[in-house]
Amino acid sequence: MEITDWLGENNQLGIDIWTKKYCYENETFEQWLDRISAGNSDIREMIKQQKFLFGGRILANRGLEKTGRKITLSNCYVLTPPEDSIESIFDTAGKLARTFSYGGGAGIDISKLAPRGAKINNTASQTSGAVSFTDLFSMVTGLIGQHGRRGALMLTISCDHPDLEEFMNVKTDLERVTKANMSIRVTNEFMGCVKQRTMFTQKFDRPESGEQIRKQLNAAEFFERLCYTNWDFGEPGCLYWDRISSWNLLSEFPNYSYAGTNPCAEEPLPAGGSCLLGSLNLAKFVKDGRFLNDEFVQAVRICVRGLNDVLEEGLPLHPLEEQRNSVREWRQIGLGIMGLADMLIELGYTFGSEESITFCDKLGKLMADTAMNESALIAKEKGMFEKCVPEQIIASPYFKANASPETTELVKQYGLRNSQLLTIAPTGTLSTMLGISGGIEPIFALSYERRTTSLNGDQDKYYKVYTPIVQAYMDKHLDIKDEKDLPERFVTAQSLDYKKRIDMQATWQKHIDASISSTVNLPEQFPEKDVYNIYMYAWESGCKGITVFRDGCKRLGILSTKESKKTEEEQPKEEKRGVVDVVDDNVIGKKRKLMTGCGSLHCTAFFNPNTGELMEAYLNKGSTGGCNNFMVGLSRMISLAARSGCGIEAIVDQLKSTGSCPSYVVRTHTKRDTSMGSCCPMAVGWALTDMYKEMQAQLKGVKAEEPEEKKREIINPCPKCGAELEFQGGCNVCKSCGWTKCE
Repeated sequence: MEITDWLGENNQLGIDIWTKKYCYENETFEQWLDRISAGNSDIREMIKQQKFLFGGRILANRGLEKTGRKITLSNCYVLTPPEDSIESIFDTAGKLARTFSYGGGAGIDISKLAPRGAKINNTASQTSGAVSFTDLFSMVTGLIGQHGRRGALMLTISCDHPDLEEFMNVKTDLERVTKANMSIRVTNEFMGCVKQRTMFTQKFDRPESGEQIRKQLNAAEFFERLCYTNWDFGEPGCLYWDRISSWNLLSEFPNYSYAGTNPCAEEPLPAGGSCLLGSLNLAKFVKDGRFLNDEFVQAVRICVRGLNDVLEEGLPLHPLEEQRNSVREWRQIGLGIMGLADMLIELGYTFGSEESITFCDKLGKLMADTAMNESALIAKEKGMFEKCVPEQIIASPYFKANASPETTELVKQYGLRNSQLLTIAPTGTLSTMLGISGGIEPIFALSYERRTTSLNGDQDKYYKVYTPIVQAYMDKHLDIKDEKDLPERFVTAQSLDYKKRIDMQATWQKHIDASISSTVNLPEQFPEKDVYNIYMYAWESGCKGITVFRDGCKRLGILSTKESKKTEEEQPKEEKRGVVDVVDDNVIGKKRKLMTGCGSLHCTAFFNPNTGELMEAYLNKGSTGGCNNFMVGLSRMISLAARSGCGIEAIVDQLKSTGSCPSYVVRTHTKRDTSMGSCCPMAVGWALTDMYKEMQAQLKGVKAEEPEEKKREIINPCPKCGAELEFQGGCNVCKSCGWTKCE
């Protein structure tokens, strides 16, 4: 089988994702299957049939430790929370960098750090507070590369912490903590105070100084501000910590506690904890409008065993000793789902309807019981996880609600091989590659606009693409010519009533022992006051966490579903391959001064006076602006590409795909005077775009748009291709090139 047979010849995006992210050094599809299945024929066949995929780190890295590469097979970790000392804080930053260098994402809780103004015994006399160190951890995330991407980070703080209000306000500054997700750990006591509109006491004790810091917080007023911040900026999210702590297999273990969550919040983990991910494609278990229960049960068993095999292989590969120890003691795996929305459509259910909720409730319980049953059978063969106490597992409310009598008897005799079994991750890249809905999310859009530049390097072309499940339905029903004529069960993330969205999440959460990565996507005109209702309803429904993302919010990062305004006349002129234009003396020049990680950089561009197309570019460093030979070489290549008929969009697309420079990132976080971008080529790309727009406006006799550098409206572009990102399931995903922040 070839990759085109597996994904389809027309699924170029999926093929590109596989080629760029998961294929190792031109291996064939069959070789890739052999590598990632490691001799497990059942797993190999399930992947071949698109019924299951491991998480991205496994798909990319399994078997490559033999090549000498430093890799991990885990997507996510939670680091031991830093203690209230400068040594511990920077030790955590070092551990974060090491984890990122292996390709893992991480979560850090800062609740142990002293609040702003607390007494300390050094020259500062007072601490700058817990929140001040969020910039440090974000900067580390920006510095460490991961094979063409950045690490993913989650920062959390408890509602008990006196710096809670400052933490909540961080993301209202679009220049701060740009490399991390942020969430607040809220308790039932806090939410009760919100509901009753009473005061909530925040507390922090410092044995070193004898301080007992207490602060009275108007819980309702704070929560209303939090909801507005989410409506306007998309963060921070809410983690319902008492539900996280009480609804799992380890809730009755007296000395066990979660230290935080992974970047997309679907994995609460102990200090040093890690989890291996894999997802079943529910859409592949539907045949002729009927769900194949027996096949699904067998698939769950195969995948639980498959993830345990990977866990054993990956034990020595974790970046830190604390991670290796934690995994050995607790053995967490995270089997989840994707393609939920596609499955419901094929079964004839509307997402969030009573029928869909009833069906998913039964399916979720079947999945949970089967996973625990199989883990107990593996424990019979290989032994239970080191810290397992079967009686305490059986006593947990989660186990009682989901285990059959047969499973209960097995666990009583043999315990469990895994302390954590099920989770629902965003599956952004995986679901995009297969052309299905991700995680627990509804279909994001029935159709969207795609740009071809990032895929093949040609000039920008825009065309409408239907979501695969929509296209398949329209192909079968030729009388349907437009998406507006589709049956009502084709609901999207922005058209679905939020209560139905939360009902679906809460239903699955009854059967998921870990958590669910969840983002409620809202239309631009969604009422601000209703965000409060979303968070309150999610808490009351038994969800473990949730966040919202409104189309049009200041931290805009979702994929545009609007039609392009670019006309054929505005498309860059394509030249015959190999023809290099001669530049006349009548070109029009424009100039920008840029500030980079190494100092100032001057960018001069010359444009055709008739068409406004870029013809040449010259880069000159200032007195401290880096390597001049590099600047000369880059400007020559830009000029050659432009004169060869390569449009400015394609040139800029390449410049913006060059990653981050450590010196650039450091200056951005310290002096905050750098030009847009994260390295010199990227800054040049933004400058060329501004000058090109200015030139085009000049030719048309209209007022030029305000330069991007002055607007500073960084719309969270994809770092690989520059296209806008879709925010779903707690993660940014690019539908143009397949990049995802969180995998």
